Amino acid sequence: MILMAVLLSIAFCSARAQKLSVSTNALGYADFLTVNAEASVAVARHWSVNAGFMYNPWSFRGEWGEMRDSRRTASAGTRFWFWNIRSPRTEEGDAFGAGLSAGYSLMLHRNINLDFGLGFWSGYKKYTVYSCPTCGRIDEQGAKAFILPNDVLVSLMFTF
Repeated sequence: MILMAVLLSIAFCSARAQKLSVSTNALGYADFLTVNAEASVAVARHWSVNAGFMYNPWSFRGEWGEMRDSRRTASAGTRFWFWNIRSPRTEEGDAFGAGLSAGYSLMLHRNINLDFGLGFWSGYKKYTVYSCPTCGRIDEQGAKAFILPNDVLVSLMFTF
């Protein structure tokens, strides 16, 4: 809860440029309340470096027996952002959809894994494209279904 409060307070602060980000995977909490966070720093126009952690010491007991997903994980990596971050064209609208990701973890050592993953998300969007965001010139409007890559992952993970 404290982590969520900090993230929300950071989200409502204004900044001149997006050079630093802090995030948490909300779906991670659905995995037996796994606490997680990641910080990223932009180092070049299309590159960022990131570090994160996941922690889950809890076990749940019920009539089905005991269930747990214990983990203490720290990770670090880089990302290449394919799209042009600074473009005179701006798209605005709403998108609704769902994602599907799959991956494989190759155990290199008792504490070191090499993770591979690929994800897509699909849905429906209503949009307006502006060629001049300040003057409001509309280039295109519409609604359409989409399928987009969501996550391409090659990660070296150290587990405690």
